[in-house]
Amino acid sequence: MTDSSSSKAGPATLPESPFVDRLGARLLSAADGASEVALPLQPDHMNTWDVAHGGVTMTLADVALAMAARSLAGDGVGVVTVEMKVNFMQPGRGELRATGRVLHRSTTMAYCEGEIRDSEGHFVAKALGTFKYMRRLAVGREVRQQRLRSDPSATPGPSDG
Repeated sequence: MTDSSSSKAGPATLPESPFVDRLGARLLSAADGASEVALPLQPDHMNTWDVAHGGVTMTLADVALAMAARSLAGDGVGVVTVEMKVNFMQPGRGELRATGRVLHRSTTMAYCEGEIRDSEGHFVAKALGTFKYMRRLAVGREVRQQRLRSDPSATPGPSDG
């Protein structure tokens, strides 16, 4: 799932995400409902057949679509992935470039499409996704633990770990 906080000032940058940072993706552009993201493939990105792992390709698509949706958001608003589908056309090699664009936007959701091409321009994958606009929420284990500490009668449920 992508969680992207919006920032309108200055050149387009990827939101802080340890996973995406470690992957090495670079945001080339994000404005007016469209985006482009690049990823030079490294040995760690490959599968056993020495081509881009499907998870790497899907992540790049997720980031590109989210950035397209995010480019239409107001200050302090990010997006989270609600659902996404990727069709793989052929193996990815070299540098992958993902483009995304918003096809439809409501006040709370954006429906996006995108594609991934390799460094020779070969069509690697097609992606469709739905993204929800929302303000950053305090989520995670710390918030659940604080809630449990503040209510002695509370017991951990399936989502409280």
